[in-house]
Amino acid sequence: MTTTITVAITTTLPDGGSQLFLPKFGSFTLLAPNHTSTYPMTFMLTGIPGLEAAHVWISIPFVLMYLLAVVGNALVIVVVARDQNLHEPMYLFLAMLALNDIILCTVTVPKMLVVFWRGPSLSTFGACLTQMFFVHALFLSESAVLLAMAYDRYVAICIPLHYTSLLTTSIIGKMGLSLVARSVIVVIPGVLLILRLPFCRTNVIPHTYCENMGIAKLACASIKLNSIYGLTAAFLTTGMDFILIAVSYGLILRAVLGLSSREARAKAFGTCGTHICVILVFYTLAFFSFFTHRFGPHVPHHAHIILANLYLLVPPTMNPIVYGVKTTEIRVRVLGLFHQLKSSEKRCMTIQGNPV
Repeated sequence: MTTTITVAITTTLPDGGSQLFLPKFGSFTLLAPNHTSTYPMTFMLTGIPGLEAAHVWISIPFVLMYLLAVVGNALVIVVVARDQNLHEPMYLFLAMLALNDIILCTVTVPKMLVVFWRGPSLSTFGACLTQMFFVHALFLSESAVLLAMAYDRYVAICIPLHYTSLLTTSIIGKMGLSLVARSVIVVIPGVLLILRLPFCRTNVIPHTYCENMGIAKLACASIKLNSIYGLTAAFLTTGMDFILIAVSYGLILRAVLGLSSREARAKAFGTCGTHICVILVFYTLAFFSFFTHRFGPHVPHHAHIILANLYLLVPPTMNPIVYGVKTTEIRVRVLGLFHQLKSSEKRCMTIQGNPV
């Protein structure tokens, strides 16, 4: 058995702060209380506190989920883009969700894996704020797309005669732009509230990515306004989305139970069941993480961090799997795409084996 001993060298700075040097990870600064810099030059992400020794093993399921999320969602986008018959509201919203999921995973997972594989990782102040902005904006976009999909199902089942007039391609495009605009408008004040804070303590973030409250808690001033804005924004966006989705599916359930045809009821339940599975996975993890982060002081810190990672990674991984299995049109076309690729490979091998 080999024992590795890491020696940390601490140097006192002229301003009363200190600089910690780790031979493997380099140096990072612990700011003094009277430090004159408003912002630290860098933040150091240290991963999941208390589980550093298991980071490499923890990274394995995260890598697998990331690959599944990227490949699965990319397949959904390709299938919807290639087939004109799928250029319908339900599938266009599904493609929006898939694109959002790919970007959300890519914003967080690569940096997370660097922390898991190489140890504590430095991020500049600007890079950290940029990551924070995209994490929260993409999360809000995901919630908005799920609301749009619930509205699509409500119109299709409850008022089918108005479906083509209420959900035209133009309206869907405007809905897509509006959900992006909403996310940007809601998240920017959170970034500005971070910029108003002075940082004079440590620049170490015990997390795998930069997020709002994780950065705010490092400030040496009151973050009450940040917390109030975060709670208010979360309720008025994600919370209201969830309420409206619940109302939509309540109305859908009432309409479905009123259908005379048993086959029509089964088809409606099958389609809505897929959406409900995705919605439950997304909001259950998100709300549990959100409330334990703010109102669960007795929950171990490593549990907060693991939940914060799971609620950003599990839904993007599950969405293409759920829709691929439950949605016949998507499943058939994905299998057809693989069949075409296999046929093309066979033709190439035939041509190479029989040169002219």
